[in-house]
Amino acid sequence: MSTGSRNTWEGWARSVPPLAHTSTREPCHDPAATATRLARAGLADQYVVYETEGGAWHFAAGSDVRVTADTAGITAQAAGRIWTSRTGGRPLAAFADALSALRDEGGEGDDEDEGGEGCKGGEGRHFYGWAAFELAHLLHADPASAGDRPLLHALIPSVEVTLTGDSTVIRAVDEAWARKVADLLAEPADGRAAHDGPTPDRTEGIIAVGSAAYGQAVARTVEDIRAGLLEKAVVSRKVPLPAEPRPDFAATYLAGRRANTPARSYLLDLGGYRAAGFSPETVLEVGDDGRVSTQPLAGTRALGADPAENERRCAELLSDPKEIHEHAVSVRLAWDEMAAVCRPGTVVAEEFMSVRRRGSVQHLASRVTGRLRPDAGPWDAFASLFPAITATGVPKRAALEALARHEDGPRGLYGGAVFRGSSRGALDAALVLRTLIGTETEAWLRAGAGVTAQSSPERETEETCEKLRSVAPYLRLSAD
Repeated sequence: MSTGSRNTWEGWARSVPPLAHTSTREPCHDPAATATRLARAGLADQYVVYETEGGAWHFAAGSDVRVTADTAGITAQAAGRIWTSRTGGRPLAAFADALSALRDEGGEGDDEDEGGEGCKGGEGRHFYGWAAFELAHLLHADPASAGDRPLLHALIPSVEVTLTGDSTVIRAVDEAWARKVADLLAEPADGRAAHDGPTPDRTEGIIAVGSAAYGQAVARTVEDIRAGLLEKAVVSRKVPLPAEPRPDFAATYLAGRRANTPARSYLLDLGGYRAAGFSPETVLEVGDDGRVSTQPLAGTRALGADPAENERRCAELLSDPKEIHEHAVSVRLAWDEMAAVCRPGTVVAEEFMSVRRRGSVQHLASRVTGRLRPDAGPWDAFASLFPAITATGVPKRAALEALARHEDGPRGLYGGAVFRGSSRGALDAALVLRTLIGTETEAWLRAGAGVTAQSSPERETEETCEKLRSVAPYLRLSAD
């Protein structure tokens, strides 16, 4: 076991094998189903499916190369070795240092596999991971509230498959990995997720769990706001699921994705968490050219099957003083957080108070963009923007303190981020909402609502139910 700092991570990065085998194949007709099938195959003990903008699905799997950080320390693994270092209470900085040491893979030396074209130019080495909500306490509030559980986890895959409407690209560390994936892609679909429709018979019973206690938490938060302690807090409630039968995460993901219109979606078994989610917004998107963007969504109305009723609710949303105030304060703080890491004069609101449809709800939506300062990188932007203001409140520190008082236990993955990044500086981080989450011992849903001085417990409770209907009707149970 080794310890150290910058040199430690350079030694670790040299032990990370390159994705030397690349092949390009014909596109598949259903990339969501294909990615889900790869996830089911059990290729490794960790995997991620991550859907990005423009209809691209990425599947990544591996076991050997990973990085995990908590408040006290960081651990990296590769080539059967383990590297550790103290974080000094700054796990995100140590995590960023480790990932920044990854080699930047280009096209040189990549094989041209059977039916393939080789790697053209390359996008750098990709990594996939998550950040727990409690990281926020280290960044913005009381470090003692961060706990001792892992706060960050990343996988550097042994194989990565990108599925688009134009092609299927396989990148792997060796020919054996490439062949295993190619053989799976050649198999016919198994049809296990054919039943994609909702199951309303059990939905309402699931989403009602904990609603009375939640209303009381909203009322206490309104009192805090009227006392001048903060402007807004996004108070959430956890909905535990029965221990048996267990949820089938892959089938839930595919059924839920058919019914939702997310900004990002993901299916993962990674670092102790399992998740199937349909994120309505991104925490941030950073291009390797330094362009950074965030997409706050705040203000909600239900979205149903009746077009006329949906339009009525949309008009109500656009004219409701409480919803407009909630959205405006979120955009204001997102602007300030972007300005802290962007070049002066580059921060703009490219979109303001549009309406986005996300599964069972419609939201007020804005987009704030800018250009990173020369001395700032993607993880500096992440540190400024995380957690999303639409999952915490305004001001962030006061909101985090209010959530610690009024929510039951830590959030963990909920309200955190699932991300995909590259060694060339790109980082795409989805906000973890509308998600089925599980560990070895339990599984749950969670939803929240933005509480302001104008909030009522009844309306905010109903809003959580509206959001839970994006996932709960599509829960599938394991046959094991």
